[in-house]
Amino acid sequence: MAASCDSLLPLILLLCLSAQAVDRSNFKTCDQSAFCKHQRELKPGQSPYRALLDTLELSDSRLTLQLINDNNKVRLLLELYRLQGNMTRVKINELKPLKPRYEVPDVLISDPITEALSVVAQDENSLVLSLGGKDQRLIVSAQPFRLDIVEGPQVLMSLNSRGLLAFEHLRARKDTESEQVTGQENVEQQTDEVCDGQIKEEEDKPGMWEETFKSHTDSKPNGPSSISLDFSLPGVEHVYGIPEHADTLKLKNTDGSDPYRLYNLDVFQYELHNPMALYGAVPVLISHSTDRTMGIFWLNAAETWVDISSNTAGKTVFGKILDFVQVSNEVPQTDVRWISESGLIDVFIMLGPKPADVFTQYASLTGTQSFPPLSALAYHQCRWNYNDQEDVKTVDQGFDEHDIPYDFIWLDIEHADGKRYFTWDPSNFPQPKEMLQGLMDKRRKLVAIVDPHIRVDSGYKIHNEIRSKNFYVKNKDGGDYEGWCWPGNSGYPDFTNPEMRAWWASQFAYDQYEGSMENQYIWNDMNEPSVFNGPEVTMHKDALHGVWEHRDVHNLYGLYVQKATADGLILRSGGVQRPFVLTRAFFAGSQRYGAVWTGDNAAEWGHLKISIPMCLSLGLVGISFCGADVGGFFKHPSAELLVRWYQVGAYQPFFRAHAHIDTPRREPWLFGPENTALIREAIRQRYALLPYWYQLFYNTHRTGQPVMRPLWVEYPDDVATFSIEDEYLIGKDLLVHPVTDEGATGVTAYLPGKGEVMSKSCFSVLYLYFLCLVFQIPVFQRGGSIICRKDRVRRSSSCMENDPYTLYVAPSSQGSAEGELYIDDFHTFSFEVAKQFVHRHLSFSANTLSSRNLAPDSQFSTASWIEKIVIFGGSQPSSVTLKNADGTESALEFEFGSTLAVLTLRKPGVNAAADWTVVLR
Repeated sequence: MAASCDSLLPLILLLCLSAQAVDRSNFKTCDQSAFCKHQRELKPGQSPYRALLDTLELSDSRLTLQLINDNNKVRLLLELYRLQGNMTRVKINELKPLKPRYEVPDVLISDPITEALSVVAQDENSLVLSLGGKDQRLIVSAQPFRLDIVEGPQVLMSLNSRGLLAFEHLRARKDTESEQVTGQENVEQQTDEVCDGQIKEEEDKPGMWEETFKSHTDSKPNGPSSISLDFSLPGVEHVYGIPEHADTLKLKNTDGSDPYRLYNLDVFQYELHNPMALYGAVPVLISHSTDRTMGIFWLNAAETWVDISSNTAGKTVFGKILDFVQVSNEVPQTDVRWISESGLIDVFIMLGPKPADVFTQYASLTGTQSFPPLSALAYHQCRWNYNDQEDVKTVDQGFDEHDIPYDFIWLDIEHADGKRYFTWDPSNFPQPKEMLQGLMDKRRKLVAIVDPHIRVDSGYKIHNEIRSKNFYVKNKDGGDYEGWCWPGNSGYPDFTNPEMRAWWASQFAYDQYEGSMENQYIWNDMNEPSVFNGPEVTMHKDALHGVWEHRDVHNLYGLYVQKATADGLILRSGGVQRPFVLTRAFFAGSQRYGAVWTGDNAAEWGHLKISIPMCLSLGLVGISFCGADVGGFFKHPSAELLVRWYQVGAYQPFFRAHAHIDTPRREPWLFGPENTALIREAIRQRYALLPYWYQLFYNTHRTGQPVMRPLWVEYPDDVATFSIEDEYLIGKDLLVHPVTDEGATGVTAYLPGKGEVMSKSCFSVLYLYFLCLVFQIPVFQRGGSIICRKDRVRRSSSCMENDPYTLYVAPSSQGSAEGELYIDDFHTFSFEVAKQFVHRHLSFSANTLSSRNLAPDSQFSTASWIEKIVIFGGSQPSSVTLKNADGTESALEFEFGSTLAVLTLRKPGVNAAADWTVVLR
């Protein structure tokens, strides 16, 4: 949910809620953000920074040397680290700051492991360091200061090659008594002159010491503190990442427009195809070319703007072909510039070289996607709001009556007593345990919302405890910060405080959260944080989190809320149960704590279409558990749009229908029997494929590889895939091309790879048009793969846990295929702490299909068995023999469909955890 209002009056809030689209005047452009405007006035040119090579200090783990700004004589400290796994870390801070500058905690899972740096060459103006194998070098140029990472003769990446390093040092305001700048003996008087394209720092530029936006004033007690650094990527035309934006997968050139903004905001019904900030911010950019994939991780939690320039931007396809024919000497290059309001420069350069390597490198820094319980990967039914317990019961029964499976029903803010979170409305939800038990009896679950704004009410236990423990964020004058949100006047817990987070986690205990049970899970909304009467509908930047201003920590707030909530769900179970927590706001590392969704979208075809690149972008930067509100949160979808959205949602990682309180009801059976049948089939397809989704989430939890991924991730040399965003891969074995255009009866799918096309079961280097009537979802299985399904679909995933598996084998043109099967108890940490799981490798070659144990040390038994095997594209065998692990053999029944060349083996009957072999003769 979202609001976009700048008033305290409830009436005005309601009027705002009925608006048709985002009010962009509520949100800053770069020109309205003083530090962004000031930094962007710096133009590429000779950098004023010089490296003082005589200050070099080298240890086993790092190199340090000083930089000096020759305009103002301020010195910076440069730290360089070579990290394990083909990464380099660059940190730049003031050498002697007036006070410490904020360094982001808790995002890195540990201190990165360093490897030895060594100097291989040095002269009076440069320093060459070895970065290990493949002749990788880091070259430090002294005047002007510049860093180049090279591999042999090839420059992989350059820092400050455009001279846009700019570090606003902390300094005393001229009109204060501390003008003597204690501890900054090397700081000289600033002027307003321009030298070599660089604007010198001065202290009287508008917005440097105080800034006003609309009716809000930012006091900026520490003055200007922004930072900037440019990166050049030779040979690169395609860059991705830096979510969250409702924009294309490939990032656009920002010359002549606003940069991409990273600043977590409550944006009401966001616009499409612009770089304005949304609910989450992950400061990670991925570059890709046929030669190499690399990543830049800018570890800064303050408001950040990212400029992207390309020397091929704006060229037509004909222009690029002409360059090729004429053997143009112009090498493609993309330049990226990061600008943050405060903090320091702390950047991780991930050198790949393959896409999978970059994902592994980033996961080694910030962790992998949490492994959700199986039920969280199933279908979720939500709206703002189900009215009462009887409504919940009626909707639950409706799914049974229409034979539609679901696992979770959700309750929004109206379920609580006066929007006091951790409570239940006594009139509408008087017996929450009775409601939860009714769902549990059907092996279903519930999610209730718990938002991080707390009603200021002396009769509310949660508020009283937070206030008594002094856990609220403070305003600039030291009192508790208060603002307006759904309950009215609200306080905002300081989730940056670990003591506050521990207390919050304790509130999910069953004896604290009265009425809750083990089948209740949690949703954190509005955690940007949303402040209806705050600047840009969020918290004032000069609010205080301990000694730090909110401007320093803003983009971290949502991560901390989700972390504290996930910790609480784990704690309440004694550390046994895996949690499920959905968040709207997020940052780098949020993947460790649960799922995200794309916020307050609308029931429009454009919003359906944009959900694909939005989730693909998140997967590239570690957050695989992503989805969009099926049907659109705002407005009322047509039956066609709703059906197509269910068909898309069934093939995205997080699958939830959600709707605004003012929209007509839209449970799956309310659009007529024909549409009910189509929606039912889409949901049933999701349930049948749950074994594949679950195995992919297990793998992403182990490795960091995205679940939903662009085609270029698996086909990195195929240039045709680099800009495709209307189709995608689930893992490497399923390709989905959803129908996202109104009235469409077909799609033109690009099938990458090598080999023949075999009726939706093989990929090939081809564009093919597929007829897709409203009852069809274009999904293709890769030739060379084996996918496990459960084709007995029941009312919830929990009811299917012990059901048998069907294996779908799609051999490659060479006649081979492989896949995996993963099984555990589907909801606890036993897979991790006690190695209680089954992990099998399935392979098909030379007409032999076998199952091999990938985890011989694990201990787990399953009641599931192999019910059926379907093999595409072969010939009819004369016999089929099953060989068990004990050496016994038996003949299998089979049938062969010659029209589609499909061989079906009936009832092998082997346990899913056993070794076995099937031989076709």
